[in-house]
Amino acid sequence: MFKFLNKGIHLVSPADGILVDLSDVKDPVFSQKMAGEGIAIDVTGDTFVASADGFLNFIFETNHAFGMLLESGIEVLVHIGLDTVNLKGEGFERLVSPDTHIKAGTPVIRIDRERLLSHGCSLISPVLVTNHDSLKSIRVEPSGTALKQGVTHVITCRP
Repeated sequence: MFKFLNKGIHLVSPADGILVDLSDVKDPVFSQKMAGEGIAIDVTGDTFVASADGFLNFIFETNHAFGMLLESGIEVLVHIGLDTVNLKGEGFERLVSPDTHIKAGTPVIRIDRERLLSHGCSLISPVLVTNHDSLKSIRVEPSGTALKQGVTHVITCRP
């Protein structure tokens, strides 16, 4: 009856930084949206938090990415940096265990920025809705937006 009040589900930024358009990411898996629709962040901080309330259903063994399932069925993937899987976990600290319910803003992974950068990794970090084709709509904030982790809305989804 009051569908006009349904403004969608908002995902907040998992990290401090500047929003980058996904098409500008220097990895075709992300820029060509093979892994999902979303945004990327030029990260300035060292901690990654949950983008929404939901179930933390996995953290890669190397701690370079984590995924969440929201009650609405939306699937979110946060990929920390580019080519970071090659570090085999070096420079990443897991702050929570997978298979738990967490709130938006809960710290999940801490990185050693200097270690990642010294290994030639980019800190451009994609934030994706992996099941975007099952949604009515998805809207992303514009490139260049300054982001505060756990606060700034970056993606709005309508299931």
